[in-house]
Amino acid sequence: LSDSHPIPCPFRPVYWLGNDTLRVSAALFAENRQRLCKGLRAKDGVVPKSVVVLQGGEQKQRYCTDTDLLFRQESFFHWAFGVTEPDCYGAIDVDSGKSILFVPKLPESYATWMGEIFPKEHFKEKYAVDEVQYTCDVSLPVVLLAFTACVCMSMCRGQNTDSGSICREASFEGISGFQVNNSLLHPIIVECRLIKTDMELEVLRYTNRISSEAHKMVMKHVKHGQKEYEMESLFQHYCYTKGGMRHTSYTCICGTGNNSSVLHYGHAGAPNDKTIMDGDMCLFDMGGEYYCYSSDITCSFPANGKFTPDQRAIYEAVLKSSRAVMAAIRPGVKWTDMHRLADRVHLEELVKIGILSGSVEDMMKVHLGSVFMPHGLGHLLGIDVHDVGGYPEGVERINEPGLRSLRMGRLVQERMVLTVEPGIYFINHLLDQALANPVQSCFINNQVLARFRGFGGVRIEDDIAVTANGIELLTCVPRTVEEIEAFMADSAKTFSPVVSSEKP
Repeated sequence: LSDSHPIPCPFRPVYWLGNDTLRVSAALFAENRQRLCKGLRAKDGVVPKSVVVLQGGEQKQRYCTDTDLLFRQESFFHWAFGVTEPDCYGAIDVDSGKSILFVPKLPESYATWMGEIFPKEHFKEKYAVDEVQYTCDVSLPVVLLAFTACVCMSMCRGQNTDSGSICREASFEGISGFQVNNSLLHPIIVECRLIKTDMELEVLRYTNRISSEAHKMVMKHVKHGQKEYEMESLFQHYCYTKGGMRHTSYTCICGTGNNSSVLHYGHAGAPNDKTIMDGDMCLFDMGGEYYCYSSDITCSFPANGKFTPDQRAIYEAVLKSSRAVMAAIRPGVKWTDMHRLADRVHLEELVKIGILSGSVEDMMKVHLGSVFMPHGLGHLLGIDVHDVGGYPEGVERINEPGLRSLRMGRLVQERMVLTVEPGIYFINHLLDQALANPVQSCFINNQVLARFRGFGGVRIEDDIAVTANGIELLTCVPRTVEEIEAFMADSAKTFSPVVSSEKP
């Protein structure tokens, strides 16, 4: 489907930011609500006349000031309603699938300071719901009783298996008068979010296309003497200008030189502020977000556009593991096995380079791969960059180096969207620990390893959708050494940097 044409649907309302941005139909969220109701009706313990109640995100201020933080909708609420405004509630009648949206009734002063105050009919048409009420006209319980004659309310309460945080269940005055179940909904809505619909996949294709082009724009303009944050700025500018992406999916990681070995570089203590040096390895991990749907892409390449023999060797080792994993993925495979496959390929290639020697089987037994790739192979992707559903009840995290950081432990299923992001890094404290550990140091050639101290790291991250027989690759950027060098050489002839920190 063309990004500039509507997704076919029975509803007219669409989210669209104009120009060539993607039109997203309200039918996407209507379908999600119907899927949720179907899942609940099939679940033991859900009583007739049940209603799902979800609370949207709240507009918050910066600390004790009156400065608003940029609002982003709460993910479960967005999945079900697609509402962009803060301070809303939504309810869904499980038996009929009918929906009701509660929006705040804004004071008259809002029209002076914030803009037009829209009537309830505006939101009913905009979000294709069955009914809209103001939160303050009457209490939510009175409206819900009139709307659904509900007996039981299902609230979303459960643990995010990545953060460990508990998602907040809806709360409002009068809830104590109802039978409330806060344990049934969360696992069912998580499983619904796990499997992407056709319309959701179309949005994720779009976020990947725009973010891929933004990465290519960065590759065209990177030059030594610039700051890492200039590359972050270029990426964000492209995503917003060309794709309507006001948010990125996460804090941009723009590590160069040794910073490319810092897995979550870019945070407040290391804010992408190093000067890029000639010959630095760049590791740029950035993804744009459109209408709350994420992307997550990492490109690694030399700042000067020409790989040294050592950079080429490490890069091609990671590329080989990436392609081996993507060739092996299909419904039914264990994600933990895919992680181990990446580890094995890395170890085999590090033996060829001369950093390691000995039996790869024995290296696997002592988890030597985690010294060079301490993070997990990849994770679920959707409305959250680390999307929900990685460890459902009954699936336990494996407490082994590397695998304990894997964000999904379940079998791969069709219509999952995942990242595949193997990497090899030279992280001094992990290398020192391995050299001090006799069961690991016996495989390491310290003289060769010394040559790679300060190298940084390489990560290659693509987003994929799992199909019936394999995968659909959503990301599209230069990947082979030859492709990268040719692309950057052509860019050097055609483009000059947008800004330059070099002094004449």
